[in-house]
Amino acid sequence: MKTALTIAGSDSSGGAGIQADIKTMTANGVFAMSAITALTAQNTTGVVGIMDVSPEFLKQQIDCIFTDIRPDAVKIGMVSSAELIIAIAEKLAQYQAENIVVDPVMVATSGAKLITDDAIETLKERLLPMADILTPNIPEGEVLSGMEIRTKEDMVKVAGKISENYHCAVLLKGGHQLNDANDLLYRNGSYRWFYGKRIDNPNTHGTGCTLSSAIASNLAKGFDMDTSVESAKAYISGALGAMLDLGKGRGPMNHAFDITGEYVKISGNANTEAGFSSEEKEIV
Repeated sequence: MKTALTIAGSDSSGGAGIQADIKTMTANGVFAMSAITALTAQNTTGVVGIMDVSPEFLKQQIDCIFTDIRPDAVKIGMVSSAELIIAIAEKLAQYQAENIVVDPVMVATSGAKLITDDAIETLKERLLPMADILTPNIPEGEVLSGMEIRTKEDMVKVAGKISENYHCAVLLKGGHQLNDANDLLYRNGSYRWFYGKRIDNPNTHGTGCTLSSAIASNLAKGFDMDTSVESAKAYISGALGAMLDLGKGRGPMNHAFDITGEYVKISGNANTEAGFSSEEKEIV
Protein backbone atom coordinates (compact mmCIF):
# COMPACT_ATOMS: atom_id res chain seq x y z
CA MET A 1 0.00 0.00 0.00
CA LYS A 2 1.23 3.47 -0.86
CA THR A 3 1.49 6.07 1.90
CA ALA A 4 0.81 9.78 2.30
CA LEU A 5 1.54 12.30 5.03
CA THR A 6 -0.56 15.32 5.87
CA ILE A 7 1.04 18.21 7.75
CA ALA A 8 -1.76 20.49 8.90
CA GLY A 9 -3.98 21.59 11.76
CA SER A 10 -6.63 19.52 13.48
CA ASP A 11 -10.32 20.36 12.96
CA SER A 12 -12.26 19.22 16.01
CA SER A 13 -15.49 19.12 14.00
CA GLY A 14 -13.98 16.66 11.51
CA GLY A 15 -14.79 18.49 8.28
CA ALA A 16 -11.45 20.02 7.35
CA GLY A 17 -7.78 19.90 8.29
CA ILE A 18 -6.13 16.69 9.44
CA GLN A 19 -9.43 14.87 9.80
CA ALA A 20 -10.55 15.64 6.25
CA ASP A 21 -7.10 14.75 4.94
CA ILE A 22 -7.03 11.33 6.61
CA LYS A 23 -10.57 10.52 5.45
CA THR A 24 -9.71 11.57 1.91
CA MET A 25 -6.46 9.64 1.77
CA THR A 26 -8.14 6.52 3.14
CA ALA A 27 -11.00 6.80 0.64
CA ASN A 28 -8.44 7.18 -2.15
CA GLY A 29 -6.59 4.01 -1.27
CA VAL A 30 -3.43 5.13 0.52
CA PHE A 31 -2.25 4.74 4.11
CA ALA A 32 -2.59 8.13 5.82
CA MET A 33 -0.20 9.59 8.39
CA SER A 34 -0.22 13.00 10.06
CA ALA A 35 1.99 15.61 11.66
CA ILE A 36 -0.22 18.08 13.48
CA THR A 37 0.74 21.76 13.41
CA ALA A 38 -2.06 23.03 15.65
CA LEU A 39 -5.16 22.05 17.58
CA THR A 40 -8.29 24.03 16.83
CA ALA A 41 -11.57 24.35 18.64
CA GLN A 42 -14.08 24.78 15.84
CA ASN A 43 -17.32 23.59 14.32
CA THR A 44 -19.37 24.33 11.22
CA THR A 45 -20.11 27.86 12.42
CA GLY A 46 -16.52 29.01 12.99
CA VAL A 47 -13.21 28.78 14.82
CA VAL A 48 -13.20 29.45 18.57
CA GLY A 49 -9.55 28.85 19.38
CA ILE A 50 -6.17 27.73 17.98
CA MET A 51 -3.25 26.21 19.88
CA ASP A 52 -0.03 25.76 17.89
CA VAL A 53 2.42 22.97 18.64
CA SER A 54 6.07 23.89 19.16
CA PRO A 55 8.46 23.73 16.20
CA GLU A 56 10.51 21.09 18.01
CA PHE A 57 7.50 18.84 18.57
CA LEU A 58 6.47 19.21 14.93
CA LYS A 59 9.98 18.16 13.90
CA GLN A 60 9.74 15.12 16.18
CA GLN A 61 6.50 14.05 14.52
CA ILE A 62 8.00 14.36 11.05
CA ASP A 63 11.16 12.51 12.13
CA CYS A 64 9.11 9.61 13.48
CA ILE A 65 7.20 9.31 10.23
CA PHE A 66 10.10 9.50 7.78
CA THR A 67 12.40 7.19 9.76
CA ASP A 68 9.79 4.44 9.96
CA ILE A 69 7.05 4.58 7.29
CA ARG A 70 8.34 6.88 4.56
CA PRO A 71 5.50 8.72 2.80
CA ASP A 72 5.15 8.49 -0.97
CA ALA A 73 3.56 11.97 -0.97
CA VAL A 74 3.23 14.89 1.42
CA LYS A 75 0.31 17.30 1.66
CA ILE A 76 0.78 20.55 3.61
CA GLY A 77 -2.18 22.59 4.76
CA MET A 78 -2.50 25.65 6.95
CA VAL A 79 0.57 26.53 9.01
CA SER A 80 0.07 29.67 11.02
CA SER A 81 3.59 30.71 12.07
CA ALA A 82 6.91 31.35 10.37
CA GLU A 83 8.72 29.12 12.87
CA LEU A 84 6.55 26.11 12.01
CA ILE A 85 6.97 26.73 8.29
CA ILE A 86 10.75 26.76 8.71
CA ALA A 87 10.59 23.51 10.72
CA ILE A 88 8.61 21.80 7.96
CA ALA A 89 10.92 23.06 5.20
CA GLU A 90 14.01 21.88 7.06
CA LYS A 91 12.64 18.38 7.60
CA LEU A 92 11.33 17.94 4.07
CA ALA A 93 14.73 18.96 2.74
CA GLN A 94 16.52 16.65 5.17
CA TYR A 95 14.49 13.63 4.07
CA GLN A 96 14.28 14.64 0.40
CA ALA A 97 10.50 14.31 0.42
CA GLU A 98 8.75 13.59 -2.86
CA ASN A 99 5.40 14.55 -4.37
CA ILE A 100 4.86 17.61 -2.20
CA VAL A 101 1.43 19.22 -2.47
CA VAL A 102 1.05 22.60 -0.78
CA ASP A 103 -2.39 24.07 -0.17
CA PRO A 104 -1.31 27.64 0.69
CA VAL A 105 -4.13 28.38 3.11
CA MET A 106 -3.78 32.11 3.74
CA VAL A 107 -7.15 33.69 3.04
CA ALA A 108 -10.60 32.56 4.18
CA THR A 109 -13.58 32.49 1.84
CA SER A 110 -14.71 35.71 3.52
CA GLY A 111 -11.44 37.37 2.47
CA ALA A 112 -9.90 37.47 5.96
CA LYS A 113 -6.21 36.59 6.30
CA LEU A 114 -5.59 33.44 8.31
CA ILE A 115 -1.84 33.80 8.87
CA THR A 116 0.46 36.73 9.59
CA ASP A 117 2.33 38.69 6.94
CA ASP A 118 5.71 37.40 8.14
CA ALA A 119 4.43 33.82 7.93
CA ILE A 120 3.25 34.45 4.36
CA GLU A 121 6.70 35.73 3.40
CA THR A 122 8.37 32.72 5.03
CA LEU A 123 5.95 30.44 3.18
CA LYS A 124 6.93 32.07 -0.11
CA GLU A 125 10.66 31.91 0.61
CA ARG A 126 11.04 28.50 2.25
CA LEU A 127 8.16 26.16 1.49
CA LEU A 128 6.54 27.02 -1.84
CA PRO A 129 9.74 26.50 -3.88
CA MET A 130 9.83 22.92 -2.55
CA ALA A 131 6.37 22.06 -3.87
CA ASP A 132 5.55 19.88 -6.85
CA ILE A 133 2.12 21.52 -7.03
CA LEU A 134 0.40 24.44 -5.30
CA THR A 135 -3.40 24.61 -4.97
CA PRO A 136 -4.37 28.23 -4.23
CA ASN A 137 -7.90 29.59 -4.49
CA ILE A 138 -8.63 32.96 -6.11
CA PRO A 139 -7.78 35.19 -3.09
CA GLU A 140 -4.64 33.17 -2.35
CA GLY A 141 -3.62 33.39 -6.00
CA GLU A 142 -3.88 37.17 -5.74
CA VAL A 143 -1.68 37.22 -2.63
CA LEU A 144 0.97 34.98 -4.21
CA SER A 145 1.08 36.89 -7.50
CA GLY A 146 0.37 40.45 -6.38
CA MET A 147 -2.20 40.63 -9.20
CA GLU A 148 -5.97 40.92 -9.28
CA ILE A 149 -8.11 38.14 -10.72
CA ARG A 150 -11.33 39.22 -12.39
CA THR A 151 -11.53 37.05 -15.52
CA LYS A 152 -10.53 33.65 -16.88
CA GLU A 153 -7.66 35.35 -18.67
CA ASP A 154 -6.49 36.78 -15.35
CA MET A 155 -6.45 33.24 -13.93
CA VAL A 156 -4.12 32.11 -16.70
CA LYS A 157 -1.76 35.07 -16.14
CA VAL A 158 -1.69 34.62 -12.36
CA ALA A 159 -1.20 30.85 -12.49
CA GLY A 160 1.62 31.35 -14.98
CA LYS A 161 3.36 33.90 -12.81
CA ILE A 162 3.11 31.74 -9.70
CA SER A 163 4.36 28.69 -11.59
CA GLU A 164 7.34 30.60 -12.94
CA ASN A 165 8.15 32.14 -9.55
CA TYR A 166 8.17 28.84 -7.66
CA HIS A 167 9.10 26.43 -10.50
CA CYS A 168 6.19 24.09 -9.86
CA ALA A 169 2.74 23.19 -11.13
CA VAL A 170 -0.14 25.40 -10.01
CA LEU A 171 -3.78 24.41 -9.75
CA LEU A 172 -5.63 27.72 -9.47
CA LYS A 173 -9.08 26.86 -8.19
CA GLY A 174 -12.19 28.58 -9.51
CA GLY A 175 -15.10 29.58 -7.34
CA HIS A 176 -15.35 32.77 -5.29
CA GLN A 177 -17.95 33.93 -7.85
CA LEU A 178 -15.44 33.46 -10.69
CA ASN A 179 -15.44 30.54 -13.10
CA ASP A 180 -17.46 28.49 -10.63
CA ALA A 181 -16.18 24.88 -10.39
CA ASN A 182 -13.58 25.18 -13.17
CA ASP A 183 -9.93 24.93 -12.16
CA LEU A 184 -6.79 25.80 -14.11
CA LEU A 185 -3.66 23.64 -14.04
CA TYR A 186 -0.56 25.52 -15.20
CA ARG A 187 2.82 23.83 -15.53
CA ASN A 188 5.88 23.85 -17.77
CA GLY A 189 4.66 26.92 -19.63
CA SER A 190 1.30 25.48 -20.67
CA TYR A 191 -2.11 25.13 -19.08
CA ARG A 192 -5.22 22.98 -19.04
CA TRP A 193 -8.73 23.68 -17.78
CA PHE A 194 -10.50 21.11 -15.64
CA TYR A 195 -14.21 21.72 -15.89
CA GLY A 196 -16.34 20.81 -12.91
CA LYS A 197 -20.06 20.29 -12.54
CA ARG A 198 -21.84 22.91 -10.46
CA ILE A 199 -23.26 21.17 -7.38
CA ASP A 200 -25.85 23.16 -5.48
CA ASN A 201 -24.63 22.21 -2.01
CA PRO A 202 -23.87 24.92 0.59
CA ASN A 203 -21.97 22.43 2.75
CA THR A 204 -18.46 22.93 1.42
CA HIS A 205 -16.41 22.98 4.63
CA GLY A 206 -13.02 21.42 3.90
CA THR A 207 -13.15 21.37 0.11
CA GLY A 208 -9.64 22.81 -0.27
CA CYS A 209 -8.15 20.32 2.20
CA THR A 210 -9.96 17.48 0.49
CA LEU A 211 -8.89 18.37 -3.04
CA SER A 212 -5.21 18.75 -2.17
CA SER A 213 -5.22 15.51 -0.16
CA ALA A 214 -6.82 13.63 -3.04
CA ILE A 215 -4.16 14.98 -5.41
CA ALA A 216 -1.42 13.87 -2.98
CA SER A 217 -3.01 10.41 -2.75
CA ASN A 218 -3.02 10.04 -6.51
CA LEU A 219 0.58 11.20 -6.84
CA ALA A 220 1.55 8.71 -4.13
CA LYS A 221 -0.01 5.94 -6.22
CA GLY A 222 2.14 6.92 -9.18
CA PHE A 223 -0.33 8.81 -11.36
CA ASP A 224 0.89 11.77 -13.41
CA MET A 225 -0.10 15.31 -12.48
CA ASP A 226 -2.99 15.67 -14.93
CA THR A 227 -4.53 12.35 -13.96
CA SER A 228 -4.05 13.10 -10.26
CA VAL A 229 -5.92 16.40 -10.57
CA GLU A 230 -8.68 14.93 -12.75
CA SER A 231 -9.32 12.05 -10.36
CA ALA A 232 -9.23 14.37 -7.33
CA LYS A 233 -11.86 16.64 -8.88
CA ALA A 234 -14.09 13.66 -9.60
CA TYR A 235 -13.73 12.51 -6.00
CA ILE A 236 -14.63 15.90 -4.53
CA SER A 237 -17.64 16.13 -6.84
CA GLY A 238 -18.84 12.82 -5.46
CA ALA A 239 -18.28 13.91 -1.87
CA LEU A 240 -20.27 17.10 -2.47
CA GLY A 241 -22.92 15.35 -4.52
CA ALA A 242 -23.70 12.99 -1.63
CA MET A 243 -25.44 16.05 -0.07
CA LEU A 244 -24.47 15.35 3.53
CA ASP A 245 -26.14 17.89 5.83
CA LEU A 246 -24.62 18.15 9.30
CA GLY A 247 -24.22 21.06 11.69
CA LYS A 248 -25.72 24.52 12.02
CA GLY A 249 -23.30 26.28 9.65
CA ARG A 250 -21.39 25.42 6.48
CA GLY A 251 -21.22 21.67 6.95
CA PRO A 252 -18.77 19.00 5.85
CA MET A 253 -18.84 16.73 2.81
CA ASN A 254 -19.28 12.98 2.85
CA HIS A 255 -15.71 11.78 2.33
CA ALA A 256 -16.88 8.16 2.57
CA PHE A 257 -19.53 8.41 -0.16
CA ASP A 258 -17.88 5.67 -2.21
CA ILE A 259 -17.01 3.31 0.64
CA THR A 260 -19.15 0.19 0.85
CA GLY A 261 -18.93 -3.02 2.83
CA GLU A 262 -20.10 -4.87 5.90
CA TYR A 263 -18.78 -2.30 8.35
CA VAL A 264 -20.44 0.76 6.85
CA LYS A 265 -23.96 -0.65 6.78
CA ILE A 266 -26.46 1.36 8.78
CA SER A 267 -28.40 -0.74 11.25
CA GLY A 268 -30.27 -0.32 14.50
CA ASN A 269 -28.52 -3.47 15.75
CA ALA A 270 -24.84 -3.13 14.95
CA ASN A 271 -23.88 -6.46 16.55
CA THR A 272 -26.37 -8.46 14.50
CA GLU A 273 -25.54 -6.57 11.31
CA ALA A 274 -21.86 -7.37 11.71
CA GLY A 275 -22.65 -11.05 12.11
CA PHE A 276 -22.28 -11.34 15.90
CA SER A 277 -24.92 -12.26 18.42
CA SER A 278 -24.96 -10.38 21.73
CA GLU A 279 -23.48 -13.40 23.48
CA GLU A 280 -20.69 -13.78 20.92
CA LYS A 281 -19.92 -10.07 21.24
CA GLU A 282 -19.36 -10.42 24.98
CA ILE A 283 -17.06 -13.42 24.55
CA VAL A 284 -14.95 -11.48 22.05
